[in-house]
Amino acid sequence: MLRGEFYHALDAKGRVNFPSKIRDALGERFFLTRGLDGCLFVYSAEGWGALEDKLRALPISKSRDIQRFFLASVCEVEPDKQGRILIPTNLREYAGLDKDIVIIGVSERAEIWNSENWNAKLTAMTTDIKRMEETMDELGF
Repeated sequence: MLRGEFYHALDAKGRVNFPSKIRDALGERFFLTRGLDGCLFVYSAEGWGALEDKLRALPISKSRDIQRFFLASVCEVEPDKQGRILIPTNLREYAGLDKDIVIIGVSERAEIWNSENWNAKLTAMTTDIKRMEETMDELGF
């Protein structure tokens, strides 16, 4: 289970020291791809395999754009001895990652956010408490 919120900074080469709690849960190698809401999704090898299986099981007529979105940008990363990973330029540009970033654990995946975008999203989520309450009711919380 991935959880937590970790603030970090990218270095000039686009590397970040990935939080050990998240890194340990993801395993020795993991996968980065475009995510929703302007962030990056991070999956363990097992989680990525399950996602690909789901995408392959869908009819191409319904899944081709989803496949393109996730599969065209995916990259496999392996932390170096200092626990850093390199985030490719295309993914940094997609998520607007420049210096200050936030890595969050979201159950089965992690997400990498530009810190300003994450703070704006967090503010939007917490100010729309009525919608949160309705969703929680629908889910049986």
